[in-house]
Amino acid sequence: MAGICQDRTVIITGAARGLGKSYALAFAREGANVVVNDIGTSLHGEGRDTSAADAVVEEIRAAGGKAVANYDDITDWDAAGRIVRTAIDSFGGLDVVVNNAGIVRDRMFVSATLEEWDATMHVHLRGHFCVSRHAVDYWRAQQKAGNLVDARIINTTSNAGLQGSIAQAAYSTAKGGIAALTLVQAAELGRYGITANALAPAARTRMTEGAFAEKMAKVESGFDAQDPDNIAPTVVWLGSAEARDVTGCVFELEGGRISIEDGWDLGPTIEQQARWNPAELGPVVAGLLAQRKAPRKVWGS
Repeated sequence: MAGICQDRTVIITGAARGLGKSYALAFAREGANVVVNDIGTSLHGEGRDTSAADAVVEEIRAAGGKAVANYDDITDWDAAGRIVRTAIDSFGGLDVVVNNAGIVRDRMFVSATLEEWDATMHVHLRGHFCVSRHAVDYWRAQQKAGNLVDARIINTTSNAGLQGSIAQAAYSTAKGGIAALTLVQAAELGRYGITANALAPAARTRMTEGAFAEKMAKVESGFDAQDPDNIAPTVVWLGSAEARDVTGCVFELEGGRISIEDGWDLGPTIEQQARWNPAELGPVVAGLLAQRKAPRKVWGS
């Protein structure tokens, strides 16, 4: 029986390990052609090792799936174009981009460095931009040529980006930016047959094992809620034709739980149809705060 992504072609960045690997294997099981993109850096974005991406490709092929490896840097404009070209040249087209690759440079804000800040923004924000932008150019050209486009951008935000996380100012800022980018992409790109959604996954990865070692530890028996394979089914579904009407959403995923964020919505409001005097605002703001729903705490606070 054909899978829900039969013959669809997907690029997954950072696909050699962790969540990206789980996504690659799951897409392949559902019949997708997979471009396994990974330059093989350390958790902090250092070094190069292409063998991990090759191993994922071999695992997919050994199971009867179709995959190719790509080692281009998502933050390099021309290299990102080559990632998209790899999909087109290898499989005749492109249907899905899963922007998964990232790094982390944890540091309390008072100790954060400019280099760490710039590196984090570079990989997460520029990386999401470059690959998606080249993909959108391809999809727009396809639509202009009269071809049906049913394309997907699946971005990766984080709970850190949605509610903040102690010692992760740069990472939280970048991930919050990705959530906002997703909303703009969804609003602008629907006319071309492109949806855009984002994930805030919680699972055992190189990033989370160090920060939340106890929570992320493997269980000896029963359901392993932190297994990255738990996240993959929703990602694969979002990449399928079945998800063509779902766009502009942020999905929080952990274990067997799926949540859709309500986003930044208006809370308690007061209007007096006149300019406020600063001296009046103390009790006004206190009243609004008393009415609002308690926000989620910043991670680690």
